[in-house]
Amino acid sequence: MNTILVVSIVIVFVVLLLAVLTTSKAYSYKHTVDPVDNNPNIKNENSEETNK
Repeated sequence: MNTILVVSIVIVFVVLLLAVLTTSKAYSYKHTVDPVDNNPNIKNENSEETNK
């Protein structure tokens, strides 16, 4: 009975550690955004708004 408890606690800590490491890595990722100048849809959106 004690062996099962110890193994289950170890598994819980391993999963928690992996979740924390994954979240930390995800937050440190540098996201990039395309510049507005290269967006071909910006002119279509503006012309549609003026036609309303």
